Amino acid sequence: MDMVLRFEGVDKSPDDPDPWVTKVRKGTLRRVLAYFRPHVGKVALFCLVAVLESLIVVATPLLLKELIDNGIVKNDLGVVILMAGLTAVLAVLGAGLTMVSGYISGRIGEGITYDLRVQALGHVRRLPIAFFTRTQTGVLVGRLHTELIMAQQHFTGLLMAATSVVMVVVVLAELIYLSWIVAIVSLVLIPIFLVPWIRVGRAIQRRSIRLMDANTGLGGLLQERFNVQGAMLSKLFGRPAEEMAEYEERAGEIRKIGVSLSVWGRMAFVMMALMASLATALVYGIGGGLVLAGAFELGTLVAIATLLQRLFGPITQLSGMQELAQTVVVSFSRVFELLDLKPLIQERPDAIALKKKVVPDVEFEHVSFRYPTADEVSLASLEHLRAERERSEVTPDVLRDVSFHAQAGTLTALVGPSGAGKSTITHLVSRLYDPNGGTVRLGGHDLRDLTFESLREAVGVVSQDAYLFHDTIRENLLYARPTATEDELMEACKGAQIRDLIDSLPLGLDTVTGDRGYRMSGGEKQRLAIARLLLKEPSIVVLDEATAHLDSESEAAVQRALKTALHGRTSLVIAHRLSTIREADQILVIDGGRVRERGTHDELLAQGGLYAELYHTQFANPAANDPKPEIEDELDDIEPEPVIQHMGYGG
Repeated sequence: MDMVLRFEGVDKSPDDPDPWVTKVRKGTLRRVLAYFRPHVGKVALFCLVAVLESLIVVATPLLLKELIDNGIVKNDLGVVILMAGLTAVLAVLGAGLTMVSGYISGRIGEGITYDLRVQALGHVRRLPIAFFTRTQTGVLVGRLHTELIMAQQHFTGLLMAATSVVMVVVVLAELIYLSWIVAIVSLVLIPIFLVPWIRVGRAIQRRSIRLMDANTGLGGLLQERFNVQGAMLSKLFGRPAEEMAEYEERAGEIRKIGVSLSVWGRMAFVMMALMASLATALVYGIGGGLVLAGAFELGTLVAIATLLQRLFGPITQLSGMQELAQTVVVSFSRVFELLDLKPLIQERPDAIALKKKVVPDVEFEHVSFRYPTADEVSLASLEHLRAERERSEVTPDVLRDVSFHAQAGTLTALVGPSGAGKSTITHLVSRLYDPNGGTVRLGGHDLRDLTFESLREAVGVVSQDAYLFHDTIRENLLYARPTATEDELMEACKGAQIRDLIDSLPLGLDTVTGDRGYRMSGGEKQRLAIARLLLKEPSIVVLDEATAHLDSESEAAVQRALKTALHGRTSLVIAHRLSTIREADQILVIDGGRVRERGTHDELLAQGGLYAELYHTQFANPAANDPKPEIEDELDDIEPEPVIQHMGYGG
């Protein structure tokens, strides 16, 4: 059976042709069952307990038969007391077994959900940064967390339905043993209800898919609107009435689907209850006549009637489990869709580690690069707003035949107009992307031949938009080096010129930075990011306009820290300050994805080319860019601070 999952337009019929669909293939159920293999021992124990439960259930009607035929009818008080006592004992044993089966099924269900969740999270962490730039965060969180919670809640109940299956088989066997004629007549009703029951199940399945999609879409919208930056934008530029109307429309759609799902679920329950009632009426009608005719005794009739309740009760329960089963399968299939998305950037099995404590050089050899298309890195179901035309578009080259060599321990400045490809070059150094052509080397090794771990240790990045987790300053810094001591944390903060601020805070390092660090100013976040870099102690430093958000006074302090931090390390800096450019060992002028010019500051000025033009328009008048241009001259006389050198930040 193929099931269609729709992620766009919840009001469309799932049978309509649409490019935005994902099919749950026939192997999905088999794939789900594969997750049972590590828990096969628990499954076997669960099945044993289910059989024991079923035997206790079918034993009770037999005791009632003996109580009536040989106790009440024959006026034997001893038999009545014995059978009643045995019935009570079986009831207690049955209750105990029910608790045991609940515990075992919970361990199985939670274990399988845990395995899938961990696998999915590990897989997503390996996906390239391009995946995250396209994916709607709230939708991804819904896929990895919310939908798995739904599956987790229903999975245990689905396992409990296995006891109902065993119960049906055992009860049917005893019914036939007591009276095959009555059993056959009663069971004739089942096929009459089976076909409509299947149709009801399919209706439940379709609505479960639509409900998941609607909930995920609303979750993604709320994630965007209610994070601190989204809330700020909404308050400053938003249209409250229109936004509330959109919320109400989406919530109304969820309500409508939910009500429909509830009605269809109740319909399945009613069908099973009706079948049980009609079968009971037939038993008493036909069986009563057989008792009067002397075909069997009254106790047998009561036992058969009791067994029918034991039969149609599990069947009714199974009908309720149908909705749960569809929810579980759909949830798992949506995670499988994510797991089937292959990472574009992978570590080779024979990858080697870059040598530690060795400062490598950086080399680009005829590198070309284009950003991947939507179909290469993402899923339509995780974007929601992706246009169909994007699916077939090929993105243009951002870098074209870029070659340069940054010697170990030198500073290379990247300058050029906006959109020229400077940030893309830095992304390739840290292997956020792989080039489409050519080779990027560190220490003579192709990046694709290096292990991810050694590459992360070697390259440190400070971007123009520093990101902080919603946690304490301490935890944000320890993210770079979890083993750092208190003294090392404070020395790094001193080196980043933010020690005084931390000392002035009532909670010091235990101050919470807020969502995305929003409680800190731009300059404070940037200095904390530099402190994090100092703690990491990388051999290669990439600065993507790291001082862009600082005022001139803060920049002087940070430049002092950076002058020490960059000393003795291979550095690539996207520069917008004249001091950085003057100190560079080489300057690469990037324009149109190519290296147009290269050389030192004086050499490029003498050439009178693009750099000279940029210099005269952007750098020649520092007063237009910097409130305190005299800082440029002050930085020339800065020497590395010994307090930072003893931590290993010096050369």
